[in-house]
Amino acid sequence: MSYFDYMFNAGFFGTRAPFFMDLVTFIVALLPLLVAGAISLARNRHYKAHSYVQTFIFYFSVIVISYFEFGVRLSGGFNHFMQESSVSHSYAIIVLVFHIAVSVVTLIIWATTIFRAKKMLQSNKHRKAGLMTFTGVVLTSLTGIWVYILLFVY
Repeated sequence: MSYFDYMFNAGFFGTRAPFFMDLVTFIVALLPLLVAGAISLARNRHYKAHSYVQTFIFYFSVIVISYFEFGVRLSGGFNHFMQESSVSHSYAIIVLVFHIAVSVVTLIIWATTIFRAKKMLQSNKHRKAGLMTFTGVVLTSLTGIWVYILLFVY
């Protein structure tokens, strides 16, 4: 029995998804709320706490993405999960590609916003970048849930 076998046990949402996919989907679903909480710290002038929390959420998200990618690669990838889905393969691919594009752009904007925060604070750029990041996080969450439903519910 491998150290990573737990990842492929039945998930906790009651779908066909393995544990790791349910865990990642749960975290991704909560992500907009966590980021909104970090933003509220800044709005209430708790800038240092905002900075720490936002940075923690970002790095935690990178770890979750890595865990997800590891699980997907170990399990056989997208096509493996598509085998039990009744959704058209081409439709699922379109949704997946859209999800990946939104996620990658969001990750880049988020990283840039965090690492250039001090320079951006002199202008209104940080607020605008933060809004773009939050919008991207919400879209990433929604499209991630959409992909999960296509793969493991239908």
